[in-house]
Amino acid sequence: MINMIKVTVVGAGLAGCEAAWQLANRAIKVTLIEMKPHKMTPAHVSADFAELVCSNSLRSNDLANAVGLLKEEMRRLGSLIMECADATKIEAGSALAVDRTGFSAMVTKKIRSHPNIEIIEREVTEIPEGTVIIATGPLTSDALSKSINELFPSEKYLNFFDAAAPIVTRESIDMEKAFLASRYDKGTPDYINCPMTREEYLSFWKELVSAREAPVHGFEDASVFEGCMPVEVMARRGEDTLRYGPLKPVGLIDPRTGKEPYAVVQLRRDNAEGTLYNIVGFQTHLAFPEQKRVFSMIPALKDAEFVRYGVMHRNTYINSPKLLDRYYRLRKEKRIRFAGQITGVEGYVESAASGLLCGIETALELLGRPHADFPRETAIGALALYVSDETVVDFQPMNVNFGIIAPLGYKVRGKRNKNLEISRRALTIIEDIASRVGMAGEGEQNENNS
Repeated sequence: MINMIKVTVVGAGLAGCEAAWQLANRAIKVTLIEMKPHKMTPAHVSADFAELVCSNSLRSNDLANAVGLLKEEMRRLGSLIMECADATKIEAGSALAVDRTGFSAMVTKKIRSHPNIEIIEREVTEIPEGTVIIATGPLTSDALSKSINELFPSEKYLNFFDAAAPIVTRESIDMEKAFLASRYDKGTPDYINCPMTREEYLSFWKELVSAREAPVHGFEDASVFEGCMPVEVMARRGEDTLRYGPLKPVGLIDPRTGKEPYAVVQLRRDNAEGTLYNIVGFQTHLAFPEQKRVFSMIPALKDAEFVRYGVMHRNTYINSPKLLDRYYRLRKEKRIRFAGQITGVEGYVESAASGLLCGIETALELLGRPHADFPRETAIGALALYVSDETVVDFQPMNVNFGIIAPLGYKVRGKRNKNLEISRRALTIIEDIASRVGMAGEGEQNENNS
């Protein structure tokens, strides 16, 4: 009978692939429907699954950082995304960064070769019948968005825009005007730093705030999510705003002068070979010619070759606190689940974590087993409980953070020590949950023995 249980997953991004993996490895047959390559979005360039478009970095691995804890919880629960990320990682100081092409290719290969997963390449315009997980992310098509909205016509869809940063070739960066270093010399010197004098910075800033933007329907500065704000929007907030944001020079000493520069633009490796670099914090929706003109005013990027310009793309998410429960199920129709950024979790890691929880809890429910009920003491559980918290009034996309995780019942001296203790407690709980729900990979064996 186990082989007769089926789930449809819509969307093969990080959340959809993770959900499908967790289901399939618990002997659930999965139909994974993805509209690529037949229909692409402005933010995607590859037909592979789990494509990363905003940044190559999955952020900190440090257990004193909430996203570091989230990733470690996922590892201990047999996460496909974490397995592939760890296998394709590239040096980026204390952060986990991946070769984007290799990462997506590995996820795609594993998903396509799984015996319990059937891939269908087409656009979904209406919500499928039966148990379904909608993991279409921030780029949900208009047709499916309309179908979803019909489930709760009285609720308003919340739309905003994310911006992706440009990428330049390593060989086109003028290293005579740049230097390798990590802030405060922490970790390995993985960032290329492009210093600017006060005069260079002010000239750049004046051109940036007046540069011509690409047309984006419905875009307003007030609607931009703070964590992915276009650099030109940030610049308009004041002459020094960038110097306290992505261009802050603190902790970076120019070896040529022995001093901190007035401003610094950082570049981060975008692939394992180190041939491509992302301009950190330069998410933008300037017109392409304007990006070339203005960003080339950065001395080290005067002759930079742009292999990808920044683009704006729509980000759509639902009012989850009113609509979803802690299992990412629609309260009014529990056969329908949501996962990923469409739920309002923000970030690649958070998106994959929601898919992991959704996949595990859906499998357990369909197999007649008790829910895992990830508690607020864990990062995975805290994120799901925040997203489904009916007391949240002004719901905005949320990155994982220690503020949403249950506090300790005792005092620990020092913020870092406290965070590490919260992580230690969380991982103890996760180990217990993992022993109860089974690690990903056991499902295939269970199916073969059934």
